[in-house]
Amino acid sequence: MDNNLHLVVMAGGIGSRFWPMSTAERPKQFIDVLGCGRTLLQLTIDRFKGVCPEDNIWVVTSSAYAQTVHEQLPDLPLSHILQEPCRRNTAPCIAYVSWRIKMENARANIVVAPSDHIVLDIQEFRRVVTSALRFTAETDSIVTLGMKPSRPETGYGYIQADLSTPCARNREIYRVDSFREKPDFETAKRYISHSNYFWNSGIFIFRVSTIVNALRIYAPEISEVFESIQDVYGTAREQATIDARFPECPGISIDYAVMEKAEEIYVFPADFGWSDLGTWGSLHERMAADSKGNVSIGTDIELYECHDCIVHTTDERRVVLQGLDGFIVAEKDNALLVCRRSEEQRLRQFIDKT
Repeated sequence: MDNNLHLVVMAGGIGSRFWPMSTAERPKQFIDVLGCGRTLLQLTIDRFKGVCPEDNIWVVTSSAYAQTVHEQLPDLPLSHILQEPCRRNTAPCIAYVSWRIKMENARANIVVAPSDHIVLDIQEFRRVVTSALRFTAETDSIVTLGMKPSRPETGYGYIQADLSTPCARNREIYRVDSFREKPDFETAKRYISHSNYFWNSGIFIFRVSTIVNALRIYAPEISEVFESIQDVYGTAREQATIDARFPECPGISIDYAVMEKAEEIYVFPADFGWSDLGTWGSLHERMAADSKGNVSIGTDIELYECHDCIVHTTDERRVVLQGLDGFIVAEKDNALLVCRRSEEQRLRQFIDKT
């Protein structure tokens, strides 16, 4: 395996969209959403086996979650768990880990992935990522994976691609025309009526020299912070220095900071059963359902005359439901959620306020 290949997993999110399972203290990346005995973070690492050397795995997380990362990934060296003292979105996150990797290997070829997504077709996922890594190893390009849309989704950003001419080095890869923000429903319907719009997965692939140079050009206020402290990386002074300097960075996504400005940006359209699991509804769509459209995750669940429901009760309690149509039922730590799937977003706003 190529020792220049590195995996970066971003695990600093504080989302509580899967309440009551996930909370600010226990975000969704650290819980077993699928009921398979592995958390989303662990599943993310698992799907990269055979793609990147295990010694080249990095996780960037909040200081508050560093111990949780260590507990869930005990084989990961502590020096590869990079701790952010505060939230500054994905551009500073990627900048920090890129400069850190660059100090060890200036020829590194990196794939960056969120920690809280699911992928159903692991074999196809690995093929796509490996193919994209070969492309970036040979070019000064940044590649993002674009998911082929199956519905007019308003919860995802979109990538508009130029499908007229594939790249000569890899005919599955195309230039990006533009990145589009999360649309309203009518705009989303218009997007998917065209074949050149894809969901933005938030998975990026690039050589470390490519992303560092792009940050220097398009986000100098961020690059200056991490370039000016190169002498502390890998030393006992690193964390204290990061704690002091990281807050100087603006809170901005890598999409805004670099992707929408740089020229050599490409998309690899793919279809490997991807979801960012933003809602209970999105989990229902990705899991195998029974003949009545019900998804059950738990050890002792009985459903009678129920349709299109998702039930998530993994605390080994017997659950019997009757007569529900299109409901979410979830239980964790003495908290119980019962609501219509169609009302999930409105109810979540109420929960966030309380």
